[in-house]
Parts: sequence; C-alpha cells; structure tokens
Amino acid sequence: MTIDSTKKSLSSILQINPFRWGKDTASVAPETSKFLQGPQRRGFELWRIFKMVLELMSGFRTLHFVGPCVTVFGSARFKEDHPYYILAREMGKELSKVGFTVMTGGGPGIMEAANRGAKDVNGPSIGCNIALPMEQKHNPYLDQFVTFKYFFIRKLMLVKYSYAFVAMPGGFGTLDEVFECLTLIQTGKIKDFPLIFMGKEYWTPLIDFIKNTLLKQQTIDHHDLDKLIVTDSPEEAAQIIRDTVMKRFGISYGPKFKKCWYLGE
Repeated sequence: MTIDSTKKSLSSILQINPFRWGKDTASVAPETSKFLQGPQRRGFELWRIFKMVLELMSGFRTLHFVGPCVTVFGSARFKEDHPYYILAREMGKELSKVGFTVMTGGGPGIMEAANRGAKDVNGPSIGCNIALPMEQKHNPYLDQFVTFKYFFIRKLMLVKYSYAFVAMPGGFGTLDEVFECLTLIQTGKIKDFPLIFMGKEYWTPLIDFIKNTLLKQQTIDHHDLDKLIVTDSPEEAAQIIRDTVMKRFGISYGPKFKKCWYLGE
C-alpha cells in the first residue's frame, strides 16, 4: 500500500466519523461512552459539563455532614464466606469503634463487608456507588449513599471526606484508587494521611516490586516507603489511623458545620 493510498483510507475514515475516536463503548456504559470517544459537538460537551457539575453538587450535598471518614478500598467479588470479606468486616468494626465513619465504594464484596462491620457496632456507614451495567449495586448496610456515573467524581468523593485509607485485597479498580491516593500524598495534594495495606500475603508481592524495582530505579524516593504500612490486624490498623489522625493532624470527631434549613438540609 502506498503512502497516498494510506492517507486516502485514513481520510475516508475521518470523513465517516469526524467526531469520534477510540473503541465504541455504548453497549457497556451508554451514559459516558459518547463523552469518552473524543471531541464532540460543542452543545453536547457543554451539556455534559453541566451534568458533571450537578453530580458534584449532589455528592457535596449528601456527604457534607458525614463526619471524619476512613475509606476502605477492595474488590467487589469476594463473597461473605471468603477470608478477606471476614477481614474487611472486622476492619469496619474497628474503625467504627475508634470513632470514624466508614466510607466505601458502596458495592458488594469488600465494600459491603466494611460497611457491614460498621453497622455491627452501630457505626455510621457511607457509600459512593458507581453506576455500572453489571456487578455494582449499592449494598444494604449503608446509612447514606450517592450513585455516580463518572469514576473520577466518585474517586474525588472517596478522597475528599476521608482522613485515612485502607487497601483491602482487590483488582484493577482497587489498585487505581490506592495509587491515586499515594500519588496525591506523595505530591502534597492531600496531607500525609495514613494508607494501610490490609493483608500481608496478598500485598507483599506488590510491596516487593515497589521496593526492589521502583526504588532501585529511583522512580520513587526512600521516604515514599514510609507511606506503605502493611498489616493483618484490623486493631493495629485502627490504632495507627486514630493516633496519626488525632495526634499528628489534630482532627476532632463530629461534623464541623451546621445544617442550613433554607437549603433543605
């Protein structure tokens, strides 16, 4: 094929579909697929911005008074008889016992377990759910929840209202959330709040990679390793979180803001 014929073929493709690129995901996520296909018509882009703002406002309005939270990340795929589900449930209990609101992604698996643990001891339980065509539905152990269409808004809420993070075993989504938190902490975008990796057997290969590859290749610094706390004990994790948050940062329990009746709060 000549260069001219290649250009002609590419040109014909662009003429057929001038406003899209990438894989068509409409059958998977119809609400966001078109937005993620590259440049769209200006009216569509403006309307999408407006919908994002409304989703942000909904999250802010719902979560404004939830109190100091700890976000628990983890897989949606573990059933209630799985050891990691049981561990996450204990984690939720311990966080509630030391006075924190347990926040999760609001779905099943590890998220459900942590929320369930909070409710076992009558602690507050919050969920930031994500609308997906399968797998993700909010669990029944939530006092309040918000369902988001956009992952980036959901992740913003999981970080904004939390003063510590617990990484239970999970897959791509959990790794995405955990490394985004580590990046925000490393770059000073959020304070140096603790991030606990719960489950030594599960996380040790990842920690070894960070130490033996990232650090060795100097893509991170030695002091970045101080942010990596690994344990199998929910009690130890809750103690570290309480001591760090209360002593180092002086954060007190309870909401700091009064509700405004004229805003319908």
